[in-house]
Order: sequence, then structure tokens, then C-alpha cells
Amino acid sequence: MGLIAMSERDLQRIEVLSKVAAERMTMVSAAHVLDLSTRQVRRLLQRMGIGGAASIRHKAIGRPSNNRISDGVRDYAVTLVRESYADFGPTLASEMLAERDGLCVSRETLRRWMIDAGIWLSRKQRRTFHQPRMRREAYGELVQIDGSDHRWFEDRGDPCSLLVFIDDATGKLMQLRFVRSESAFSYFEALALYLREHGAPIAFYSDKHSVFRVAKKDAKGGQAMTQFGRALCELNIEILCANSSQAKGRVERMNRTLQDRLVKALRLARIDNMRDGNAFLASFMSRYNARFSIVPARSDDLHRPLNLAPDRLMEILCKREQRYVGTHLTFSFERKRIMLEETEVTRGLVGHYVETYAYADGRLDVRWKGYSLP
Repeated sequence: MGLIAMSERDLQRIEVLSKVAAERMTMVSAAHVLDLSTRQVRRLLQRMGIGGAASIRHKAIGRPSNNRISDGVRDYAVTLVRESYADFGPTLASEMLAERDGLCVSRETLRRWMIDAGIWLSRKQRRTFHQPRMRREAYGELVQIDGSDHRWFEDRGDPCSLLVFIDDATGKLMQLRFVRSESAFSYFEALALYLREHGAPIAFYSDKHSVFRVAKKDAKGGQAMTQFGRALCELNIEILCANSSQAKGRVERMNRTLQDRLVKALRLARIDNMRDGNAFLASFMSRYNARFSIVPARSDDLHRPLNLAPDRLMEILCKREQRYVGTHLTFSFERKRIMLEETEVTRGLVGHYVETYAYADGRLDVRWKGYSLP
């Protein structure tokens, strides 16, 4: 029964010592095999002759270590951590225990205690898994949008951003546009092209970029909406913001695919600037969609026709803000002081708010109750 609880090292020692006792191995050879001195081998032989093979086991097996920290100290440390350092990691918690409470416990010992007490989770236990989100059923029901900064023209041209619109149900590339950077105006331009070609989808799905979402919870102006969000609201298009990159994984994976396929296609076409690149994107999308887009679960096309005059769409896809008119018929706009021309209408606007319409081409229109002001 004693042999069952023995370690491999102890079993090896018994085997070698048995050979020495049977004179099939010399003492020196046994010492070499067991990595012990001949003196220690002689002691083990003597012990095995008196107490049998079970006496080879170490005397401390099954007994607590002489250096073991008492249960009282462990319970005291765990109580301090639970009360004052519950959200601390083991390293910082051990430092605080030594510095503030005069209790010196090693980091790894404290880590083991915190895990046993359920205060700390190992990295493996903290790992989360994101369940894949099912595709929407119909074309135009949800369109994922994102911007990808990359050296799209490699060393032949300047780095820029690619705005990507992809239909969730079919995986179809809906709109690609090279821009200098992600901004409200660049998304307005891409959105106008999308609406003219496809119509209005039910919803857009984006990340929490400042173009799509107001970061400040207590934002005073704009009804807590960005300019892009306000434009979509007027167009009756919903905007959804993902809480993680995994949630909008389809467009993230598309970005990686484009950074491979599109970059090489641009290289083969010897394109080195955004103007030629944007002209090339239509043919690239057509080839890509013909090969990789899939059939949706439902055959419906949920895009709605855009029954808007071009001028009305331009008024929606611009930056609109309210500005307070001071005593000198002036208001602040983008670190400038704008003065209204004095007329019978503008004289009565002191202390009121006017609405500014800023367009991508630099034009600024100032209105009050729908009338343009000089």
C-alpha cells in the first residue's frame, strides 16, 4: 500500500537500491544514477533494510511545512483585502498590505488566497467570449459603416482613410470612398452617394467614433446628437453604436480583407492618389460583390426611395448649429466673430438664436425662422 503513494523518484530509488542489495550494481554506480553521494546511498540502504521500501519516502510527506503561514494570518489578510482592496490586483494588494497594514505577504501567495476566496479571477477565468451576431434577414435592413486608416497606395501616395459601407444581410459592399480623414463632412459626402444609388436603409451600425456618438453624457447642445446623427434622424434612418469591435465584426473583417485585396488591386492598376482611387472603386466593388456576396434569408429590399430635392438633401447633410446673437449683432463661429448686416429683421435678433448652415465647400448660411440673413 505504501508504494501506491510514492513518487516516481522514490520508486526509482527503491529499484536502484534493490539492485545494490542484490549485488547487481555497485554503490558508486547507484550514487551516479540517483545523483546522490555514496554516503547517502548507504544510509538509504540501511533504512530500507530496517523499515522496508516504505521507509524511503520523505519523512515530511503529509505534514504541513514548517514555513507554512498560519490560517489566522491568511484569514486576516483576506479580510483586509476584501474590505479595502477588493478591486486591486494581487501585486498592488500585497504592496498596500505591507505599506499600510504592516502585513508582508508575497504576491503569489496572496494571489492564491484571493483566488481561493473568490476575490480575484485568473486571466483564463476573466476571458470573455463574444457570441457571433446573426445576420439580418433582409437587404437594406442594416448597413455597417466604418473608416479604415491605412497606406492604401503603399509608398506611391499619402496615407488616407477608406469609408466602408457593407450590407449586413448579404455581405455586399455598398459604398467605398477614399477621404483624407474620418469627419462629419466626409461621411456626409459618402452618405449622399449611397442615398442616390441605393435609397435609405432602415439603420446604420457604427462604432462609437465622435462622428456618430456624443461622448459627453451632459452635452448641452444638439439634443445629445452628433451632426451625422441629426442628419440621419431627419432622413428617418436609425443609427446604432456597437459596444465593442467584435459586435461589428463583419465590417472589421472587411477592413482587413480590403487592406489585402484592394491594396494589391490598386498596385496592379498603378493608382497612387485618392481621385483615381475613387474612380477605380466602383469596378472593384462590382467584381468583389459578384464573387463574395450571399443571398439573404428574405428577398425583400428594405431600402426606401429618397423623395427629396437635391437642395433639401444638401441642407440636411451639412453642419447645423444654433448661435446666440449679441448686442452688436455678432455671434461666435469656429473661433471667429461673425457680424450680421443691420436690417429691420436683424435689429430684433439681439438676444435670440440664429441657425448656421456650414457646407463642405466652405459656404456659411445664417438663417432665422427659415430666412437667410445677410
